This record gives sequence, C-alpha cells and structure tokens, in this order.
Amino acid sequence: MNNNNLQDSGVKLLCTGLTNTKCKLEILRLSYCSVTEEGYKALASALRSNPSHLIELDLTGNDPGQSGMKKLNDLLQDPDCQLKTLRFLSPAAEEACQYVNRVVGKNPFLQKELNLSRHELGDTGVNQIAALLQDKHCQLNTLILYRCSITEKQSLILTSALKSNPSHLRELDLSGNKLGNTGVKHLCDVLKNSHCKLERLSLSDCDITVEGCSDVTSALKSNPSHLRELKLSRNKLGDSGVKNLSDLLMNPQFKLEKLHLSECSITEKQSLILTSALKSNPSHLRELNLSGNKLGNTGVKHVCAVLKDSHCKLERLRSVTFTYKNQNA
Repeated sequence: MNNNNLQDSGVKLLCTGLTNTKCKLEILRLSYCSVTEEGYKALASALRSNPSHLIELDLTGNDPGQSGMKKLNDLLQDPDCQLKTLRFLSPAAEEACQYVNRVVGKNPFLQKELNLSRHELGDTGVNQIAALLQDKHCQLNTLILYRCSITEKQSLILTSALKSNPSHLRELDLSGNKLGNTGVKHLCDVLKNSHCKLERLSLSDCDITVEGCSDVTSALKSNPSHLRELKLSRNKLGDSGVKNLSDLLMNPQFKLEKLHLSECSITEKQSLILTSALKSNPSHLRELNLSGNKLGNTGVKHVCAVLKDSHCKLERLRSVTFTYKNQNA
C-alpha cells in the first residue's frame, strides 16, 4: 500500500484486519503513507496481538516520533515476533542511525537496513554511519547511500569503519556519489578482506575511470565467492577494466547473477572479450545490462553466441537498438 495517503485513521482501519487470528499476512508495505505516532502505536499493538506470521514490514518515509519508536521496539522484543526485515527512513542521519542501533540493533534475527538515499549527509552524517558500522552489536546488513553527495574523503571514513567490521554487511549501494578512483581504492581494501561477505555492490555513476574499475575487479578476484550482483553502469571501464572483469567472470568461484554495465563506453572489441568470458562460465548469470554501449551488430552477434549456449541461464538481457543485418544473429 506504498505511496497512499492512509494517515493514522487508515492504518487504524487496517489494524482491525491484522488483529484477526485468521490473518496470515507475511509482507506489509506502508512506505510514504503519512503515518505518525498514533498510527505507529496502533500498528505495533495490532501486530503484538497477532505477531507470528509477519516477516517483512516497510515503514519508510513515515514519522513515528519517540512513542511510535518505543512501541515498535516493544514489538521487536516479543518472543513471538518473526520479523526478519524492517525498513525505516528518517530525514536525518542521526535519527536513522539511532533507530537502527537502539531499536533494531539488539535483535539478532532482524535484517538491518539503513537507507539514506538522496540525503546530503555531510561530515557529521558520515561519521554517525561510520560509528554504526563499527558497532559489533548492531550488525548492519544493508547500507544504501544513493546520491548522498559523499566525497572521496568521506568515503575513506566509511570504508575504514567497514574494514574494522566487514562480516555482516550484505548489500552496499554508493551509486551516484563522486567517489572517483581514490574513493573506490579505499573500498577495494574492504573487498579484499576475507571476512567481507558482500553479495550486492552498486557503484554506478561514481566518476570511476579505467583505473578505478580495474581496482574493483582486481579486488573482487581475490575474494570472489560471495558477490551475486555488481552494478558499474555509467563508469568508464576501458580495456583493462573489461579485461579484469572478464578474468573475474571466468573464475569458477565467481557466481555472479546480475551484472549491470549500461553506458560504460564498451566497444565492439571489448564486447568480444566480455562475451568470450561469459561463454566459458555461463551457468550463473541471470541478468545482464549492456544498454547504452556502442556494441554495433558485431558486438550483438557476440552476445547472441552466449545466448545460444545450452548452459546459458540468462533470464533478462538489456542491450542497445541495432541495425538488423544477419537473420542467423
């Protein structure tokens, strides 16, 4: 029910259904529904009366206030509560970090996600997030900082914190920040760490050039077994970046399922290197995005050679429009 103006009165009506013992709802999404403290309290009370089925709750973009947060905390302490994912977004980094740390941080079974996308964090916000990442008890699983105006200097603070406690984070999204090659190099120290268990990494539109892309792919080569999704769109891979990525794709330990390389200035020649690598290890990839590159008919033919392979398990392919010349392709 995301993006509806339910308000507290609408949530209270919904709660009459949630309290019904026959209600077996598992996923409830109420992001940006103009819910305030009263709605949060009603929701938490309803869920406490019938807590055993709900496993995912999305309350992003609403305002719980202190009393609403307390009621949610009480819900999480209920031994019958089965919530695995709770999503919450505050307009201030400090409030969001406090929420993750104090309210959900002590629950070992909850997937902890912090999403501050499109908020300009500044040095204060970055330092607060870094402190959260270093907290051994909090164990943050997902960190989404899309378009947060993070600088190279701030990226060093974040990655230094991650290096000290890398084993819990499963998803990191730094897309849309001007990290540059220097900022990405700091991140590579985390990726090389054998305790790093990242499964999803998004670095699209980060002002990364050939050097930075090569650093990322080289770092992943030293710790390849966990990553399942990689987004490098709108960066310049260059020959060395494509070559390193291709070497990574050929590694039997690298079981990537989603690869996004849109608008990476990939040429026909580079597409041959890339698709040759995919042909040698095609069974894991499920999604490939090559849109916005100048592959030409020759590059598309290389992609088709992968698709013809009986071991290819691709379910989604995004490519550019091309001139049709070869019926067999």
